[in-house]
Amino acid sequence: MFYSHDTFGLGHLRRSRALAAAITQADQSASALILTGSPVAGRFTFPRRVDHVRLPGVTKRADGSYAARTIGMGIEEVTELRSGLIQTAVQQFDPDVLIVDKEPTGFRGELLPTLNHLQQNCGTKMVLGLRDVLDEPEVLAAEWARKEAVEATERFYHEIWVYGLQSIYDPTRGLPLSAAAQSRIHWTGYLRRDLGPVGEPPKQPYILITPGGGGDGKAMVNLVLSAYEKDPNLSPRAVLVYGPFLSGELREDFETRVAALNGRVTAVGFESQIETLFAGAEGVVCMGGYNTFCEVLSFDKRAVIVPRTTPRLEQWIRASRAEGLGLVRMLDENRDGLTPDAMIRAIRELPYQSLPSEAIQSGLLDGLDYVTDRIESLLTWEQERATG
Repeated sequence: MFYSHDTFGLGHLRRSRALAAAITQADQSASALILTGSPVAGRFTFPRRVDHVRLPGVTKRADGSYAARTIGMGIEEVTELRSGLIQTAVQQFDPDVLIVDKEPTGFRGELLPTLNHLQQNCGTKMVLGLRDVLDEPEVLAAEWARKEAVEATERFYHEIWVYGLQSIYDPTRGLPLSAAAQSRIHWTGYLRRDLGPVGEPPKQPYILITPGGGGDGKAMVNLVLSAYEKDPNLSPRAVLVYGPFLSGELREDFETRVAALNGRVTAVGFESQIETLFAGAEGVVCMGGYNTFCEVLSFDKRAVIVPRTTPRLEQWIRASRAEGLGLVRMLDENRDGLTPDAMIRAIRELPYQSLPSEAIQSGLLDGLDYVTDRIESLLTWEQERATG
């Protein structure tokens, strides 16, 4: 079972879905259930023996507080409802392994009753899965202290999986984890995207423009459109994927600008099969989210990353480390300026960048294989313990 709190964006759900697919493919007797708060979970296809339970959605307000997305309840009430649904699902599904994405205690601590139940009554192995970068060490330490996340990690989790390599970045740096907890950390490598059959790509050549989920992609999309508007000879053409969370009003404005570019930029909405667009692209302009970065590496695409810097520095840290390793190019606000001219130069220089494969180090994309091996080890250990 996977827990994915999903208050914003697509990253947590897509990561859980990729892991569930790999685990059930490696073990034909396994099934997986994903608990997710993502409002677009139903628009994804799930592999055989993988399904999801949709938790009532929450959204983050501009002031940092949370509110129920659609249901007419206060945040305390909706958190309690979500917590009860999680407990019921876990008791009915009775998982051998629970993999929790990023938040050790869940959204607003909603996972704690379930973790307590599993620890006291079940043999379920509990795993905390962390992406390669969480935030600046001092910011993360303060956040985890506030949420009592270090205590939960120490108490409940048998293993901690980091979906990256320690040689690139250590997301636990700055956290006061005990030596025992640190010894339970496994560096899996990044989660390779499925490079199986893909659909027919759009007419080539094109570069792919993707702001991920789109909720924070306004600035990047505006920058790309401004570049094509300013330079009538900029090529190749661009295929823009808005993402499901780009607001309707913004999208209408962008649609008007796209139409005026007479086919030099074309746009689509939410593309659950974005792998097809990645596979056919000459290059990529994107934000610096974890899943998009994994796709850039997996499809071996030259990329320009325009990382967001608020509310977290996560994307900037990831893009900066990746640029330093020669994997991508970053468009940095302070160094390069986020101007149409800077974007024009970046797009023009894309064909001359090195491919990520020329800089990839051993084990970088081995995450899914590592995870399936860990699952097998956890289950084997449990079976041996049960049989004495």
